[in-house]
Amino acid sequence: MGTVRLAHKLVTGNKLFSIALGAGALLRLIAMLGYPGALWFSGDSYVYLGAALRPRPDLSKTTGYSFFLRALEPLHSLTLVTGVQHLMGLGVAVMVYALARRAGVSERWSVAAALPVLLDGYQIEDEHMVMAETLFTFLIVLAMLLILWRATVRWPIALLAGILAGYAVVVRSEGLPVLVLFPLALALRSGDNSKRRRWQWRKQWRRQWAAAGVMAAGCAMPVLAYVGWFHHVNHTYGLTRSDGFYLWGRASSFADCAVIRPPADEARVCPSGVPSRRQPPGSYIWHAPMVHDLPGGPVSPANDRLLRDFAIRAVEAQPFAYMGAVFKGLALSVEWPRNAKYPSAGTVRDYYFHLKPQVVPASHSWIPGGTAYGDAASYGHATPSRVFKPFAYPIAGYERLFYTYGPLFGLIMVTGAWGVWRRRRDSAPGWSALPWVTAVVLLVFPIAIADFDYRYLLPVLPFAGLAAALAFAPAARLEECPEQTAAQVESSLSKG
Repeated sequence: MGTVRLAHKLVTGNKLFSIALGAGALLRLIAMLGYPGALWFSGDSYVYLGAALRPRPDLSKTTGYSFFLRALEPLHSLTLVTGVQHLMGLGVAVMVYALARRAGVSERWSVAAALPVLLDGYQIEDEHMVMAETLFTFLIVLAMLLILWRATVRWPIALLAGILAGYAVVVRSEGLPVLVLFPLALALRSGDNSKRRRWQWRKQWRRQWAAAGVMAAGCAMPVLAYVGWFHHVNHTYGLTRSDGFYLWGRASSFADCAVIRPPADEARVCPSGVPSRRQPPGSYIWHAPMVHDLPGGPVSPANDRLLRDFAIRAVEAQPFAYMGAVFKGLALSVEWPRNAKYPSAGTVRDYYFHLKPQVVPASHSWIPGGTAYGDAASYGHATPSRVFKPFAYPIAGYERLFYTYGPLFGLIMVTGAWGVWRRRRDSAPGWSALPWVTAVVLLVFPIAIADFDYRYLLPVLPFAGLAAALAFAPAARLEECPEQTAAQVESSLSKG
């Protein structure tokens, strides 16, 4: 109860944050009024909804998000789905703010840390789509809050945090590094190691390592369960059968077979043309005939292995070209104005509110047994795409003006890095480094294994904002706050 009271006081004790939270809620309400139901991302949304109605693991992406959709399906409301996702977005902002205040960050910097989540127009639009990013981000932020809120993490909390992180990976497999990162960060949180309290430090160290082990076990539970389900349906172990397909797409941006010299079986999947003239990987892989003409398709076990082997060979033969491709993706994240054609104009178009209803395909099946339009109509008992222009106009205009501009995103990341360097000798590495490292991992990993996409920036924002805010936390408070009781922190907050 003390923790709940403290969290409530941290959030409600700041009028500035209340105003920002209210503004974020109002923007989301306008989006819901302007676009009853949900928005759709071509392909992915239809897979998730089809898998919710006819549960099965997809070969190209994990369908953990479909479990969330299936849980809400009896109420037959896509408006409910987007409403819950908007509440998750607000919840992420609240958790970021609360963690920053918990570490002693000033009210203004704590509010600033939450603003990219609260007010970013692309964030609001993504929350309104049948897409996995919002749920994924909520789960990861909640898991981080559970392991950072107190210096000593009890095993039930560690287990819960692990299960949340593991489920997040089933929702969006790009979060795989978190399964190692979070338990490791928990293990390294050693607390005060001064001689005066050496015995206490050793005791806490053992507890934290035990909690880290429990968290690792919790992380494994949802992942192993999904892998078992995938094997039961598809007779191979894995989360998907497309890692080679996407990695081949990553390699297509730089692969030169004159340099790679692949063996005969891999030579048939050599990307055609000059690398600099190829489409971005996120678009190229869906149109490249040398991949899609493979007998059995690109996600058969043999062909996925073939594509993976070629991609690894390409990286080994052209390591600097590979690093250059990754750096190009990172550069796009801080570029302004945004590239309206990366990875394709059609993809970018789906990231905006529009004034005309989207066309949901009525003749194509992503999950066997139904069509995209039929699934959407069956799930929501309504027309899948609707627009109410009096509210659509303001939120569509807002999104095009108010978002986290590339240079601002870069500044946030650099500020977080400066904070980590500033805290490099602190005895609370979980507080000082984990949010920023998480932001870096969630930014770099998808680019390294697939391609850059502006949608992939959204899960990075809360961690980057929190890391930047922690750069301004008083050193003593950063180290001591997790050790204080709720009453002590409430007293210190009430004094200013």
